[in-house]
Amino acid sequence: MTVKDRIVVVTGGADGIGRALCRRFAADGARMVVVADVNADGAAAVADEIGGWAFTTDVSREADIVSLVEAVTRKCGGIDLFCSNAGIIIEGGVDTPDDDWQSIWSVNVLAHLYAARTVLPGMLARGGGYLLQTVSAAGLLSQIGSAPYAVTKHAALALAEWIAITHGDQDVRVSVLCPQGVRTKLLLRPRPGGESFLLAGAIEPDQVADAAVQGIADERFLILPHPEVAEYFRRKASDYDRWLRGMRRLRASVG
Repeated sequence: MTVKDRIVVVTGGADGIGRALCRRFAADGARMVVVADVNADGAAAVADEIGGWAFTTDVSREADIVSLVEAVTRKCGGIDLFCSNAGIIIEGGVDTPDDDWQSIWSVNVLAHLYAARTVLPGMLARGGGYLLQTVSAAGLLSQIGSAPYAVTKHAALALAEWIAITHGDQDVRVSVLCPQGVRTKLLLRPRPGGESFLLAGAIEPDQVADAAVQGIADERFLILPHPEVAEYFRRKASDYDRWLRGMRRLRASVG
């Protein structure tokens, strides 16, 4: 699949990876790029820059996603590519308060569910479509320092797998975008323990967007902007106990 002449929706499109995706899709000739974000001013700025359409959306609310999909469908006739990209991180372990767990679960998991639930009927009726879900390498591996992030990203990956298995033969394609460190506000934010160890190998959002476009063109389920993640994942699968020991050593070394 290519995005030329396609109708594309990107959630979390006001900044970071989402903004880079919007810019790249517009540059590649998408007929319409819908920039959806809870940050209305940020979404409007990106939409003005690329000639797209801004839509204020809180992805943790199913009603907002339904409104988004219905509005785009009325305006454009349907959605070819829905990029469920918005995400948050909350530091902490199993003692993280329930309200925080619910907050990150709503954005990192339920938002993907709401999007799929809302766009799939139209895609199936039209004979196909594409879902791109920004998951993170944490969905394949883990996230040192954040149990909520690790758990929700694993869940998001599982949902994407299920959709691909269930609807792949109906020409609904699914890709998961799984970068490690990316130089966005999420990674660069001030941290109590100092900067993240992921900064050393961090890449720019534009590089993630480039990888996403190539992965969509190849219709690959797993898109890895950091190629080394494939080797880490292979090691995890081949010897889980050894991988866990290695992760404990990594955790000890980074504090």
